[in-house]
Amino acid sequence: MPTALDRLVNGSDHVLVLGLEQLADDAWAVLEDAGVGVLRARDPEAAMESLSGGAAQVVLADARQAPAFVSELRAQPDVAAAHVVLCADFDAPGELGAALDAGADDVLRVPFEPQVLALRVATGLRAARLRASEALLRSLVSNIPGAVYRCACDSDWTMEWLSDEIEAISGYPAADFIGNAVRTFASIEHPDDHRYVEEAVMESRTTGRPFALEYRIVRRDGSVRWVLERGLAQQAGDGRWWLDGAIFDITARRRAEQALRDREVMQAQLAEVHASRIRILDAADRARRDIERNLHDGAQQRLVSATLDLQLWLARHRDLPEECRAPVRSVLGELRSSLEELRDLARGLHPAVLSDHGLGHALRSLAQRAAVPVDLEVTLPDARLPMPIEAAAYFAVAEGLTNVAKYADAERAWVRVEAHDEHLDVVVADDGIGGADPSSGSGLQGLRDRLAALNGTLEVASRPGEGTQLRAWLPTAARGDGPPL
Repeated sequence: MPTALDRLVNGSDHVLVLGLEQLADDAWAVLEDAGVGVLRARDPEAAMESLSGGAAQVVLADARQAPAFVSELRAQPDVAAAHVVLCADFDAPGELGAALDAGADDVLRVPFEPQVLALRVATGLRAARLRASEALLRSLVSNIPGAVYRCACDSDWTMEWLSDEIEAISGYPAADFIGNAVRTFASIEHPDDHRYVEEAVMESRTTGRPFALEYRIVRRDGSVRWVLERGLAQQAGDGRWWLDGAIFDITARRRAEQALRDREVMQAQLAEVHASRIRILDAADRARRDIERNLHDGAQQRLVSATLDLQLWLARHRDLPEECRAPVRSVLGELRSSLEELRDLARGLHPAVLSDHGLGHALRSLAQRAAVPVDLEVTLPDARLPMPIEAAAYFAVAEGLTNVAKYADAERAWVRVEAHDEHLDVVVADDGIGGADPSSGSGLQGLRDRLAALNGTLEVASRPGEGTQLRAWLPTAARGDGPPL
């Protein structure tokens, strides 16, 4: 029949013997028969070296060497789990008391019966494993980024055990909560969350499933922290219910989540503002096109018709005296001037050539009407760009050439419009006097607003004596992230 020692041995168990040279080798036969290895150390230093390497779990030592050896062993965490049995002669009872005072786990009189040795070693192996498990548990608990606990499943959450991490979370030491010594754990729960926590825990107790709760606590300094608590309710043998679990501070995570939600709300609001700007710009462009069409089909046609009528009248009445024809010619001249001004106004609102023939034709028309010679370079895709993009590019060139005519005192201007994969570059430059102030004038600000509504940008470089360069950047994809550096 297997003994208690046989049942405990796992194949890697050893007993370290220090001293006890008076005992014959066959004194350890009962251990060897059970599969426990017996190691010998010649002195305390050798014994400590063997224990540091994990060579043995139980130490049998001569009580006469006990005080200094046991004190040193207990002072070293890596070997403190070893179970120490100190042996003393029958005629030296004082040594046994000294051995226990020194920190020994057990004492054994020499000589001993084999069965007594086997029982003591079995007890020592069990105690060493338990001590190692407790050390592992302490190490795990100390490295968990939260407070581990066991508490009664009552309205106060009366703590039976609570790790020290709770002080970093709540500001209160763990001892305050043990047995409700100073305060209950329920007392630091946020008043608005206490009922939620209680109902969730009781539901877990009823269903037998683990619980995971996020709620607020009020720290010692009055601040509010968010915690995540995970645990399980289970019944003890005496009929009481206990909660075993861990509490983690998740305040930083909750703040980050709230900041993310706020950012998403802000981004949604900004997206709506941006969309509304585009809608307003599109509505304004449609209104400008409608006005331009109405002027072209209405007032311009009437003026053209009146001009033709007067020209025909002059052609039919060549025989009339000059004093009769002169007033008609004067009115005809005024009509022609008015018609030209009206055409300029219509082009300023929204040129028909842009709507009908696209950006390239519209830019060539602008360059032909410019006050100075313009070198025009246009590279566009075969397919038309979206109308808002074409309109923004057109008005950027128009504003640039208008400023060249008004302020630059230039002899020549350059316009470059180049389409890339996902953006359009528009550059208007001149060889004028430079020194322009980009912040002055409503024209550039209006252009900036138009470009910004399309996620575009406007840059103006104008050093004195080096001319002026206006550069517009427009995304042509669904969305632009900014101009290339």
